[in-house]
Amino acid sequence: MTAATLRSRTAKDLAQLARQNGIAGWHSMRKEELVLALIKIVNKRGAIAQLSNDKSPGASAKNSLFVSGATSPTKKQDSKIRRKIDLLQRKIATAKNIASNADSPQESKEDRLIVMVRDPYWLHAFWELSQRSVDRAQAALGQHWHSAQPTLRVFSIKETGTAVLTRNIVIHGGVSNWYVDVQDPPCEFRMEIGYLTENGSFYCIARSNRVNTPTASTSDAVDDNWTDVAEQADRIYAMSGGYSHRGTSPELQKLLEDRLQRPLGSPMKTRYGKGAASLDESADGMSFAVDAEIIVYGATDRHAHVTLKGEPVTLRPDGTFAIRMSLPDCRQVIPIVASTRDGVEQKTIILAVERNTKTMESVVRDVSKNNLD
Repeated sequence: MTAATLRSRTAKDLAQLARQNGIAGWHSMRKEELVLALIKIVNKRGAIAQLSNDKSPGASAKNSLFVSGATSPTKKQDSKIRRKIDLLQRKIATAKNIASNADSPQESKEDRLIVMVRDPYWLHAFWELSQRSVDRAQAALGQHWHSAQPTLRVFSIKETGTAVLTRNIVIHGGVSNWYVDVQDPPCEFRMEIGYLTENGSFYCIARSNRVNTPTASTSDAVDDNWTDVAEQADRIYAMSGGYSHRGTSPELQKLLEDRLQRPLGSPMKTRYGKGAASLDESADGMSFAVDAEIIVYGATDRHAHVTLKGEPVTLRPDGTFAIRMSLPDCRQVIPIVASTRDGVEQKTIILAVERNTKTMESVVRDVSKNNLD
């Protein structure tokens, strides 16, 4: 830097240069004094520190470095956001795909939805769906696919045979079964599985068998696992439509037989197992006897006096009662009378019960002939 270059600058710039280069007393110097002091620094060092707003190559490089450093965090942040978006999209796609073993080459080749009764208030739905069927659903729904949700639909079957939609249950991928709570036992149900869109249209992939829930009073508690199914397989099979007059559900029977590794059904259908062996147990034929009892139960005021057929009935502390009686082959008229403690009011309920037992003629089938067929 020459003296002429320095003189072309303002006194303010020269003062700033003097301060940056450590010249003592720069604040009291005039312009020419500042130029001379800076020339001495140039002669001594070979250069002087430039102003921060200089357009010299060094300043340009510094500024360009600063700009480059400012853009780098933005690029990293954009890359992080893109990774989060990709991860979220993969999670959404996984949750929407209800195909069985979607990532496995040995996926389900046929679609089936099977419903089993666990107790009066719980149904167990189990499904196997192919990836091809899910792809068909996506193609059929078109632009509505993005808002569609995998859904399990529950229908209540009325006495007229009409199916009434009672619930839409949103499910997700990664599972192949679902427990469904139901009400008002006994009742008949069936289900459908597919995709429900925002506009209310439903694409059905599979429909289930019909099942009947038992009455609440005849229910036993069951555990939510296949061990319990093995112990009560015949009962669950029957409640789930296995012995229905409409015929056995092949999917349900195949599922239970695959899981339990044993045949299910009536002895005629499983005669190569325990059914056939029972015919040879006794030369005198199979023993078989049936009897019946009746339980009368009710509730009244805990201080009331109750009689059944003239006999006093002991009430529980809450006013309820239950009497177990024999049920012979005849018609019975059973009066139950409740009176207030002071005898002012009395109410009577009469039960008319009839038992008519008929023993049918035994039927013995020729198992050897059936085996030859």
